Formats: sequence, C-alpha cells, structure tokens
Amino acid sequence: MPRATLYVIPGSHPAIAVQRMLEHKGIPYGRVDLMPVISRGVLMAMRFPGVTVPALKVDGRKLTGSREISRALDEIQPQPALFPADPERRVAVEDAERWGEEVLADATRRIFWNAIKRDKTPLRSYLGDARIGVPHGLAAATATPIIAAEVRINDVSDAAVRADLAGVPAWLDRIDGWIADGLLGSDEPNAADFQIAAGVGLAMTLQDLRPVIAARPAGEHSRRFVPDYPGDAPPVLPAEWLEPLRAASAAA
Repeated sequence: MPRATLYVIPGSHPAIAVQRMLEHKGIPYGRVDLMPVISRGVLMAMRFPGVTVPALKVDGRKLTGSREISRALDEIQPQPALFPADPERRVAVEDAERWGEEVLADATRRIFWNAIKRDKTPLRSYLGDARIGVPHGLAAATATPIIAAEVRINDVSDAAVRADLAGVPAWLDRIDGWIADGLLGSDEPNAADFQIAAGVGLAMTLQDLRPVIAARPAGEHSRRFVPDYPGDAPPVLPAEWLEPLRAASAAA
C-alpha cells in the first residue's frame, strides 16, 4: 500500500477534503502543515506542479489540487472508489465536484477571509492540532500581513463577498437537491461528497452563517463527512449583507 505525504494549510477546506479521501481509502499519510502565503514558496521550492494546497506526494508522484488528487487516488488504489463506474453517474459526480471546487470553495474562502480581516482573533481556533513551528497564539497575533495577502490573492472585496452571501440560499438548494437525488450522501461516498462537505464545513465555522446552514440537509451532510472541522468565528459581517440569507431561510 502506498504511503503519502500531504501538504496542507490548517483549516483549508480542499485540504480537509483530501484528508478525508485518504482516510476513506485507508491510505496511510503524513501531514505537513504550512502557513498561508508562505506555502506557495515551499511548494515551488519542492517542485510541485502548482503552488496551492492540498499538495500530495504519493507513489512517486507530486500532485496539487483536490480534483487532480481525487482522480490519482482512484488510479493508485481503486477501491473504495471515489468515482462511480457508470459513465453517466461519473459525469454527474465530476460536475458536482467541479462546482464544489470552483464555486462553493471560492465563495466560502472569500467570505472567510472577509470575516477574518475584520477580526483575526478566531484564527487560532482554525489551527487545530497543526504543527507550524511557532506557538499558535503567536501565529495568530502576527498574522496581519498574511491576512492582507490572502485578501489580495483571493479578491476579497466587499462587493464580491456581498454577492457570495446573496448566493448562499441558491447553493444550499443545489446541494440539498443533490442529496435528495442520491448523488450525495449515499452509502458509497464519492469525491463530490468530500469536496462539498468540506466547503460547507468551513462556512459553518462562521457563526454568521451557521444558523442558516446547520439544519439544512447540506449542513447534516457536512457534519457526516467532515465531523470535526476546526475553527469558530463569532458574528462580524454587516447585518445588511446577511439579510437576504435570513429572509430566504425564514421563507424556507
């Protein structure tokens, strides 16, 4: 059985998705915790094909990105499979996984960093059991330059985040629909399960969003597949930004 080394940023939702995939497949792995922004230089120096986490060394290969990794894991160890054998079903899972990475993950990342730039105190809670070479309290207290860089890299403008928040009810409806159809949440988990559960998991660490999500099938699905997501951020986003979410939740 191959042994893997997974490079992550603590609290990163795509990285947590890949951790759960490795555990689901029973592939032993070691985890290397990196700091945001600094991780890019580390991965470049190690000659990974990209500079974003998750990054994985396994079976003589270097991989970056949760979608590339999910496919490689099925090649390296076919069972339990992350993608269905049926071609039509596989396409549906791939589409859901892509949406989880390109839409859900980006939106939750922007919302998260917008909240953290307003109050960096909760950052320490996202470090969990990470080993980053410095005390967690010190890392959180000195994180202002890293936060500023992440805000710039991820285009965390107020306008973008306000639009992301307005879209939350629609993406919850989409996820709930996939669960109702059996594409997500079956007895045989797939790559989209882990990708989407991790993105929703990050969103639920924000107290501004948690009440809207937790009671939905999407929230229950996330807790099933990512039961111990680290981090807890108190309410900090402007009330008027959250009003469309609360109105949609009340109507539902």
